[in-house]
Amino acid sequence: MKKIIFYKTDSGNSPVQEFIDSLSDKQAKKVAWVLRLVRDLKTTPTKYFKKLINSNDIWEVRVQMGRNIFRFLGFYDGPQLIILTNGFQKKSQKTPKREIELAKNRKQRYLKRRKRDG
Repeated sequence: MKKIIFYKTDSGNSPVQEFIDSLSDKQAKKVAWVLRLVRDLKTTPTKYFKKLINSNDIWEVRVQMGRNIFRFLGFYDGPQLIILTNGFQKKSQKTPKREIELAKNRKQRYLKRRKRDG
């Protein structure tokens, strides 16, 4: 079983938790259900979890509820630990470049802090 944690900023905020908290109860429950699938299944269907192409190992958790589409970006830290860096509501076909860049930057900061605090 994998473990999923939410990235924390240097000030201790959790952007992913803040995004989930902004959703309706029904939407948050669907997000939690998809995150459990990603965590518990040995192979998660790409409908819910897939690696983004040309993204420096950034992965995307995909949640759809009616017309609302939510995405969570993150990366693996080892074979079983997934760090989710950011969440957003998707409004276009392509994942916004700025969200991917944000995930990459947070990945770098996380790895730098982990190395320093090691």
